[in-house]
Amino acid sequence: MADMQLTKTRIQAGVWEGVLTGAERLPDITVSHLSEPVTGASVKEDPDNPGQYFVRVPIPAELLSDGVQTFVISDKATNARLASFAIITGQPMDADFRAEMDLLRAELDMLKRAFRRHCVETM
Repeated sequence: MADMQLTKTRIQAGVWEGVLTGAERLPDITVSHLSEPVTGASVKEDPDNPGQYFVRVPIPAELLSDGVQTFVISDKATNARLASFAIITGQPMDADFRAEMDLLRAELDMLKRAFRRHCVETM
């Protein structure tokens, strides 16, 4: 069986939408949020493209709260993760993102220095 690939197309009116390819038959998917199942996801074959499936995941309003909420879409048969998406709500996250970027830059600088030192020592 080919590897399934789920590609996001959009989020509109509180519904995440994507296209699933690589499945030999109608796939059975699960959606989870904080390791709890989310109901209402649907998979329908694309009538114009055999072997492609439309995936729709309604985003329950009761699961949205301040912070980052992550939803994971998996193949029920294999538990393989097909896709995930995150929704950020509440207070602006600018400070958190800037702090994370500063940490990533510092780590990258440290790795660059270590790599350069390694190159000098091995020449």
